[in-house]
Amino acid sequence: MTTLHCDNILQNGARIHLTRATLTSQRPKELHDHDFYELFWVQNGTVRHHQPDKATTLTEGDIVFLRPGQQHGLQGRGEFALIVSLCIHSQTIKALAKRHPSLVGHLFWSDGPPVQSHRDIKQLAAINHSAVLLERSACDTLAAEAFLLPLCADLTAENYPEDIPDWLANACTAAKNPAVFRDGSAGLVALTGKAHPHVSRTMRKYLGQTPSDFINHIRMEHASRALITDADPVSQIADDCGIPNMSHFHKLFRATHGMTPLQYRQKFQRQIVQPV
Repeated sequence: MTTLHCDNILQNGARIHLTRATLTSQRPKELHDHDFYELFWVQNGTVRHHQPDKATTLTEGDIVFLRPGQQHGLQGRGEFALIVSLCIHSQTIKALAKRHPSLVGHLFWSDGPPVQSHRDIKQLAAINHSAVLLERSACDTLAAEAFLLPLCADLTAENYPEDIPDWLANACTAAKNPAVFRDGSAGLVALTGKAHPHVSRTMRKYLGQTPSDFINHIRMEHASRALITDADPVSQIADDCGIPNMSHFHKLFRATHGMTPLQYRQKFQRQIVQPV
């Protein structure tokens, strides 16, 4: 197994280094680890993420946080599999947790396997803009924190209970990926690798919701954003949420937002253009 070392990557006092890489379709011959923290996201295409106990498929917008010593390997699936990877000095990550205790238990600062989350198309555009600014910077501590803090603040804003199992918190965060919530509660449960009744009992205990309740809330939040930012027909937005049954979609949307999808679009699009 190959170990990558921080001193070989971070030069001249740098505390963060950004690399863009197009992955080949060849399966990695072995896994590697590193003595630094790594963050990477899929910029384009599909990527197979190999870990000692499993391999998962990542798509555009998926983002992964790895701690020192965690073994993994990457493999492109199809053409144009592009990732953006950050090597981050351990002292930078430790200093952030010391100044911001609310980060403890999340992302780099969690226990257990690497944390995976997802950025939608607008969030991905924002992180890419930040990445360009990072590339133009001195890559010092200030630049590293300017990139990391907004992202970490956003991803830890779920406010899950402190004692929630990591496997459930990670699955709930990853469920914001349209590729997951389109499959309904089954998509969420599949992320956990556990039986549906066990997931349902655990979610009721820690979140007071069933898997279906949780996923449908994410779907309706996605639908509300799409209604005021896109011009797609309501039927297309419903289908994008994984709910092709329009009667069911309208029922869920009205229960969440107190009005029909069309009423919501007309009200909030008008207020954005012409504030009340």
